[in-house]
Amino acid sequence: MSDEEARPVGSYAQDARDGRLGEVMGRVGGRIQLRPLGGGREWDVPPECLGEATPADVLRERVRLLNRDARRRVELG
Repeated sequence: MSDEEARPVGSYAQDARDGRLGEVMGRVGGRIQLRPLGGGREWDVPPECLGEATPADVLRERVRLLNRDARRRVELG
């Protein structure tokens, strides 16, 4: 199975270099592009540095982002 088949656009992966989770957005120049789960700027990851993002990892990150946003709303209150 090729890297593209293993990492379809819209799936989630982890950058093994620093542990960041992202959504697979595509492939450019042999690198996989990931976008943070909360949105933002994409970054490139060499295929050999791409790790699995378990459903628990994705859920944990989404909850962390929701909590962050809730704290910001309270602070701006």
